[in-house]
Amino acid sequence: MNKTININLGGFFFHIDEIAYQVLKRYLESIARSLSDDPQGKNEIISDIEARISELLSEKIADERQVINEGDINDVITIMGQPEDYADADEGYTNHDTIYQARKSTSKKLFRDGDDKFLGGVASGIAHYFDIDAIWVRLIFILFTLGGGFGVLIYIVLWILLPEAKTTADKLKMEGEAVNIDNIEKKIRTEFENVSDKIKNADYSKAKSGFQDFLDTLGKIILSVFKFIGKFIGILLMFISAAVLLTFVIGGFSIGSFEILGISDDYVNYPPFFYDSIIPLWVLTVLAFISIGFPFLILFLLGLRIISTKVKQFSKTTNLTLLGIWIIALLAWIFVAIEFNSARATHGSKIQKQTFEFSATDTLQIKMINNENLIYKQYLRRNHEHEIVFDNDIEKTYSNNIRVSIKQSETEFASIKIRKESEGKNRNDAIDNATEIEYDFKITDNTILLDGYFLSSTNHMHKDENVTITLYLPTETSIYFTKSTGSFLDDIYNTQGIYDGDMVEQHFIMTKEGLECTDCNEELYRK
Repeated sequence: MNKTININLGGFFFHIDEIAYQVLKRYLESIARSLSDDPQGKNEIISDIEARISELLSEKIADERQVINEGDINDVITIMGQPEDYADADEGYTNHDTIYQARKSTSKKLFRDGDDKFLGGVASGIAHYFDIDAIWVRLIFILFTLGGGFGVLIYIVLWILLPEAKTTADKLKMEGEAVNIDNIEKKIRTEFENVSDKIKNADYSKAKSGFQDFLDTLGKIILSVFKFIGKFIGILLMFISAAVLLTFVIGGFSIGSFEILGISDDYVNYPPFFYDSIIPLWVLTVLAFISIGFPFLILFLLGLRIISTKVKQFSKTTNLTLLGIWIIALLAWIFVAIEFNSARATHGSKIQKQTFEFSATDTLQIKMINNENLIYKQYLRRNHEHEIVFDNDIEKTYSNNIRVSIKQSETEFASIKIRKESEGKNRNDAIDNATEIEYDFKITDNTILLDGYFLSSTNHMHKDENVTITLYLPTETSIYFTKSTGSFLDDIYNTQGIYDGDMVEQHFIMTKEGLECTDCNEELYRK
């Protein structure tokens, strides 16, 4: 029958039989002897080791009346390791199995890190748990805070719930290191060395006066204010740069994928230089991201380095590579700009003219019509805008940039002239582009049906294309402008000086002096 002994180990009471007590006592004494050559932090090391042993023994006890036996102590020693296993840690180990068991990492536990904190150490504790830099966790809290204030609430909750890693064992658990003799000793000695360095670097050579102490305190306050402003500027730079970069990534992927995947992009208004370029659309998108995105990437990294000095700079090779890519992108944009301007260097026109017959005794009516199969418009109006439509499943540009003019015919016949204008690299190219403009009209009895639109290639969207229709009428021809022509009439000369907009729904007759209104109110006349 073994005698039972009550002991206080690491602040906890245990019932332990005499043989187990003697084993535990010899174990602790051997640890103390192994530390005798270097007494720095010896008592704290022994205290942390006892606390760890106490924790391991507590896990084995199911009932507070349970007695610790020799087997329990041996299990703890196996986990903690023998003191001689660490005597020559820098030179290597002889017992591989024992050392592997002693040194292997354990699963991490979540604590607050009080040694690396801005407020409560929550961010640095989470960073230890996920093995990342604390700056990224802090950035996440900042983004959550800016996005609605949730970051502050989450931080406070975690501050309350998470314990702070105060003991050496807690710090080792936070870092995922095994809590054994070797790691406890190394951790404590490292902390002592850090404290010693701070003491050595302290300057006690001069006694400071009260006024000097006041100035030093004031300087620290001013420096803290400037640091806060710097951090705020860094956060602002990061937030703006990240927003721009994210916008470019999403927009670039959307625009670039349209061409690659063959998706319709008729709802996207591209910049003018995206049209009629020999460079593919996705390449232009990549060039835009590089030329504009790279500077914002540099600003993002600058803001990151302002917030945390732990962020490393790019290597010289990386910097030169990024600079070279950026310069190449700028040169490509210069080429695109030159190509875009050269494609609009010269104006050219294509003229179509034909005579037509009508009953001279009846009034000639002018109407502007639309094709609702292409696009529905309740009212047709002249404008310089372009819209994408599909004509027989072919993507084309739809425009209402059309002018209608009336002039006196030099012969006894009526005629109509269609003038299509466009731009190109040279005159022949401009004429070819103008020829591709699709415009039509019909003459039915005494009604001239003029299309209030024209179609063109999407590559010609920004070539300032337009169509001008001129009707040449012999004298004594009566003409009536329907309401649909209101915005299309282009500075039509008439003897009464009536404005173009007031000529609609009025009857005119062609005289040798020009058009003359036969039923207009004199209030429309210009004096």
